[in-house]
Amino acid sequence: MLFIIAALVAVAVYFAPAMLQKADITPPETVYNRSGETVAVEKPCSNEHPEWRQAQVIDGVKINEAPSCEPDNPYDIAVAIKGANNVSMQTLMQTHLAQDALTMTDDLDGDGDPDVIRIKLEVAELNGASPDGDFLINTYDIAPGIQPGLWVFTPKSSGMALKNFNSLVANPLLRAPSPVIRVEQGDKVYITLENTHYLPHTIHLHGVDHAWVTAAGDDNDGMEEHPVFPGKSHTYEIQPRHAGTMFYHCHVQTAQHYMMGLNGMFIVEENQPNNWVQTFNIGAGQVRHPSVAVQKSYSQEYDLYYQSVDKKLAKIIQNANDPRLIAHRMSREYNMTESFENYFMLNGHSFPYTLRDAVIVANDNEDIKLHVANAQRSLVALHIHGHKATITAYDGVEQPVGSQITRDVFDIAPAQRLDLRLRTQNNGLDSYGPGLWMFHDHVPTGTTTDGMEPGGNMAILAYKPLLDEQGMPKMHDALLDQVFNKDYYAKKQAVWGEGDFAPLLGEAGLIAPDYVRIVVFGLAAGLAIGLIVLVALVYKRKQKL
Repeated sequence: MLFIIAALVAVAVYFAPAMLQKADITPPETVYNRSGETVAVEKPCSNEHPEWRQAQVIDGVKINEAPSCEPDNPYDIAVAIKGANNVSMQTLMQTHLAQDALTMTDDLDGDGDPDVIRIKLEVAELNGASPDGDFLINTYDIAPGIQPGLWVFTPKSSGMALKNFNSLVANPLLRAPSPVIRVEQGDKVYITLENTHYLPHTIHLHGVDHAWVTAAGDDNDGMEEHPVFPGKSHTYEIQPRHAGTMFYHCHVQTAQHYMMGLNGMFIVEENQPNNWVQTFNIGAGQVRHPSVAVQKSYSQEYDLYYQSVDKKLAKIIQNANDPRLIAHRMSREYNMTESFENYFMLNGHSFPYTLRDAVIVANDNEDIKLHVANAQRSLVALHIHGHKATITAYDGVEQPVGSQITRDVFDIAPAQRLDLRLRTQNNGLDSYGPGLWMFHDHVPTGTTTDGMEPGGNMAILAYKPLLDEQGMPKMHDALLDQVFNKDYYAKKQAVWGEGDFAPLLGEAGLIAPDYVRIVVFGLAAGLAIGLIVLVALVYKRKQKL
């Protein structure tokens, strides 16, 4: 009898209903879900350095206006143009750049600009596991609450990797994508990889004119047969004869290291007198000091860099600290042929963060130069709403005028580069008129972040009058309130959870109880109580006897 009662009690407990029950919605794991963070909503624009947006002159360098929410540090730009050896110590101290990160000397051709360029690059890890606890270090969010593990090339830096002593956030120099590098045609360029990372790496100059060996007979092609091991350095030597938009990437365990973020755009500018080019464009986006040749034909210049991340690959460095374990899991357990692209980025961010630093800001009747590179594993089909642009170069090779194609979707294969002329003349062909025109990858996955849309590499071509004083698009308040929220990308809230249509389209939330469950519970509980009462009565009667 006691066994039967225990069984009935167990059945009753199992089927005990609530007055209301949750719908069966279980969000997938994300870093944000497992973290202890409680604040989900953030301001669309931090407006941390509004003074950086204005046009200015630093150490004699003219730096153009940047109306976007998060403009580049103008002191970084000044050093990127003149070299750390040609600016004041006051300017250099406003950056995280080391004194030998970039040096420029020797006007070899006597045309008013330096021709010997020495660049030093390091490898930084973002969102990696910390040996001191269950948290990530050198954090870098690509979207609200999204922190995939990444590796990036970065200019040699000084000081600490973190933003400050009370933060786990990486300093602004350490970010995706790896910096766009610009040099002038004919320059003698020495690129030194100082490998500060725990795995071997190389730099392969894809499409860039370079000899197979250096002057000393050492490796100059960056293949994995000649890796630069941790704590070692190697210098690659080039003197490019051909101008164009090129590429660079690590060629050790290429599939994995490339997809971890060790790649960037490399642009060789046409040789012109007094041509001080912006050697580093940190984070890509607007080039605030275009070359002499670009200024002759264009009013503005932008670098657009497309990347994707497999979260399974990215998590490897978040679940181990031992380099042997990371190498084992990445090289021998992880299978690239079974991988997925979960996160899609433009200039190191996914929507809505692309609205902060990847917006193209235009005025009427401008010619804007776009350098576009695809570092994804998959094809990019770039579509610009309201405009048709013209392809002027493929893979760094200028096209004759008769071969230049004007279209509104541009197919870009992995590792391919396009140069585009974007004309904002309102004539119904080049432009349909001023607006906040979206541009994005028309491959459907490209506008998602781990399956959530809007996300991915969406951004906006914004006509300046339609931006507010912080560089954010007007008329988008409802959308910005929704998507600048970690809960949205952690799949914790309904897509249309606010407003008049929330009852129809919002969270399914609570649903009516399961009446079969109630009946089973009632029968089991009733029988159990009845048997308990019966046992008690029988026991009481036996006690009297």
